[in-house]
Amino acid sequence: MLRVRPVHFTSRPEKWEELLTALGVAKTVAQGPWREFDAGSGRLALHVTEPGSPDDGTTSFGVEVGDLAEFARRTGLSAEESGSTTAELITADHGESCRITGRDGFTFLADLGVREVNSTGSDPAVTVVGVWFTADPGAAAMTLQDIGARFRPVPDADETADFTAKNGGVLMVRPASGTPRAGLGFEYDGDLGTLRSRLAAAGLDVSETEEAFGRTLHLANPDAAGQGETGLTTTAPETSAAQHVPPTLWISQRLPQA
Repeated sequence: MLRVRPVHFTSRPEKWEELLTALGVAKTVAQGPWREFDAGSGRLALHVTEPGSPDDGTTSFGVEVGDLAEFARRTGLSAEESGSTTAELITADHGESCRITGRDGFTFLADLGVREVNSTGSDPAVTVVGVWFTADPGAAAMTLQDIGARFRPVPDADETADFTAKNGGVLMVRPASGTPRAGLGFEYDGDLGTLRSRLAAAGLDVSETEEAFGRTLHLANPDAAGQGETGLTTTAPETSAAQHVPPTLWISQRLPQA
């Protein structure tokens, strides 16, 4: 089992819930500062944090697995050839977990998934996307293969790499300078015009761009409020969390697989 489940830290959970509800992502867990939302494919967790905290507006790359020990064993076996990945069973703040470390020093957690995605109330066309920004995209791609993600061919032949998880969600590798970091986005396997109208009707600030391989919607990021024009770039060095809070969240049109 492998499911995409990034964790997003925010001091504006109500605004995020409004956005996710309009997007068609259904809340399934609400326990103190921890909330979970099921998409048609993949899952997103929100962790409420204090305004101005270093993690406010940031995302942690993450996945869910069915058996932590078996996942660590298989990842280790896969990494014997590539040498680019380590998987270590740990006790995290929230319980038992597995910490994966890539060759670029980027770490993320695989947590135990205890239930299947329940799509009741969620839009089946919405997919959660976790993004790994790194100066070594080739090694990052090998790490995702080591954990069992499935390579998804994309039209362009640059340093980007896309992967799908067996139990839902997409993982992407994107080239970037500076310290490796995580990002968050969504894909939509449906009519973006209809989705744009739905989001606008919910009072959200939404725009659209036409790109080389499809259309993308951009939603105003609740966490960017009051942060000026600073947003996530793939070239600026990381000096503060605020510099990596994107001004918008993107929803890309899902392309047919090659």
